[in-house]
Amino acid sequence: MKKYTICVLAMFAFITLHAQDFDFGEVSKAELEETKHPNDPEANAAILFEKNYITLRYIQGEGFQVETNIHKRIKIYNKDGLDWANHSIPLYKGDGGNREKVSNLKGYTYNLEGGKIEDTKLRKDGIFTEKRNEYVDIEKITMPNVKEGSVVEYRYKVVSPYYWNINEVYFQYEIPVNKIEVVFEAHEYFTYKKHYKGYFRISPVETTRPGTITLTGSSRNGGTSRTTSVRTTFSKDDIDFTFNITKYNLSNVPALKDENFVSNIQNYRSAVKFELAQVQMPNDIPQYLAKSWDDVVKTIYRSESFGGELEKSSYFKSDIDNLVAGVSGDMKKAAMIYFYVRDRIKWNGNYGKYPELGVRKSYKDKTGNVADMNLMLTAMLRHAGINANPVILSTRSHGITLFPTLEGFNYVITAIEVENAVILLDATNYYGEPNVLPLRALNWSGRLIRKDGSWNQISLMPQEKASRATMINVTLDENGDLTGKQRTQYTSHNALNFREMYAQVEEEDYLERLENSIEDIEISEHSVKNLNKVGEPVMESYAFEKEAQAEVIGDKMYFSPLFFLATSENIFKAEERVYPVDFGYPWKRKIMMNITLPEGYEVESLPEAGMVKMPENLGVYSFNISKTAVGISVVMSKEINASVITPDKYGALREFYKMLVEKEKEKVVLKKI
Repeated sequence: MKKYTICVLAMFAFITLHAQDFDFGEVSKAELEETKHPNDPEANAAILFEKNYITLRYIQGEGFQVETNIHKRIKIYNKDGLDWANHSIPLYKGDGGNREKVSNLKGYTYNLEGGKIEDTKLRKDGIFTEKRNEYVDIEKITMPNVKEGSVVEYRYKVVSPYYWNINEVYFQYEIPVNKIEVVFEAHEYFTYKKHYKGYFRISPVETTRPGTITLTGSSRNGGTSRTTSVRTTFSKDDIDFTFNITKYNLSNVPALKDENFVSNIQNYRSAVKFELAQVQMPNDIPQYLAKSWDDVVKTIYRSESFGGELEKSSYFKSDIDNLVAGVSGDMKKAAMIYFYVRDRIKWNGNYGKYPELGVRKSYKDKTGNVADMNLMLTAMLRHAGINANPVILSTRSHGITLFPTLEGFNYVITAIEVENAVILLDATNYYGEPNVLPLRALNWSGRLIRKDGSWNQISLMPQEKASRATMINVTLDENGDLTGKQRTQYTSHNALNFREMYAQVEEEDYLERLENSIEDIEISEHSVKNLNKVGEPVMESYAFEKEAQAEVIGDKMYFSPLFFLATSENIFKAEERVYPVDFGYPWKRKIMMNITLPEGYEVESLPEAGMVKMPENLGVYSFNISKTAVGISVVMSKEINASVITPDKYGALREFYKMLVEKEKEKVVLKKI
């Protein structure tokens, strides 16, 4: 009986803990005693509870406004989680004095001291405003007396006049979330589309409730003669309507953890965006506000800051006419104009689909943002009779555009349409070449816009494999030390990456980094060819010495046939993966090695040749080894044939790498003659 009673009490305690109402200020001792998250022991902090209540209000004299109420409770597990005690609230401000305002801000930090819960109130010295720019202020809060084990809790309200632009609502953060509730209430006059992203399953519940808008007024009558008094009459009208409510109630949301080979982890954060699609006031004609891609593309192109800039040509006409005079062939002309813009105009490092200076001033000042340069390039190509058009896109850092919006694009490049092919150019890409865009622009797809208003969605992802091929001749001595010469050829994006990296450092610094990356190697006779000959492969060569590359035991010697160039570990360690693996571009790595054996030794055994293929030809690995007159020849080739590998193929990718690592760890065995 006693045992049964204990079980019932334990069950009751569990139910009580997990049925907590999370009223503000009602922090439990159990929350403070918790030392690690039960589902994610490595978490530095966790959101114990969050409520995000968004509703539309009508304020007489001001109109409709969005009211957002936030309540958040966060557990800090260790010192690396202390930053979660800070919070920022962006507040937007527009023309005419319209601005968002925060109010009812209240917060406490809770600690367990001597077995008792003590709270410390958030005071004014922990709240300050940062003016980010002319359109945004940031209200920042820093919770007081925060330490390892603390629980912080705050709530506030934001009132915004921008009911047509509601901030994206997150369900997932970089730390686990125990429980999150989101409620979105919209007047029946407003229809919002819901756009979701992320991999965590979200199941909204749709309900309604009645609401009332009360309008008050006054009128004056009387006073038609000297003996008649003026009377003021007050009126009150109630307008009944319906709230359309969307509710989300999620529990145990895992942390959004970044992984290697992810372009932008924010693309995979579980969230919802409410887009105002239609407004229909009583007895009025509906207004349709949701934009299609056609609306977005045409709006951008018709802008004076975009299409208008493409129409200007007088500022460069004579220069381009002289440049291409006597040149035949569109591709030759295009190449000359591309290099002309690339070399004349210095990119200021800024993105944008609209110019900062305007193409005319940018040409004169010899500097500009990406739109200044590529709209200028497009206009020049058109002037030369080439079928060129701008392509708008979103960079990797800006994220993937989920629904039609003008804010979804922050970059523009140039496309030349020839026969059935499209050639992409970016004048900011100093070491680039046709169809070799910088990594920042390799973000799924863009939209090519033509003069007549037509447009196409086009892939930005490269089809040509970037190659890195190494030819190496080495001599192994009886102590297991290596001397040799190596030559590596880089093409496409591998060449672009090498050129950009090499141009940023002094040669001595580069060699030091290279030697550090290949432990205990000594490099000499280093040279780089074709560094500035964009379009041709980069050729890097050097001589080297490296000790202890073979293990000598008795009269035998053991070594990996690829030595320090072997892949020593699987870069994909996790058994499962949620997000796609983004390599950026397809690639091929090849090593051709000739090994001269030490005198007095011969081959006792060699690893077997092998080949591994991924499904759907996503990847291929081959390894071949054979004896030669003076030693051993090794040829290794591995290639990834897709820029992005989807999560359902991750298991095959992981196994692919596992098998190639195992193959390259196999040993050559030599014996003394």
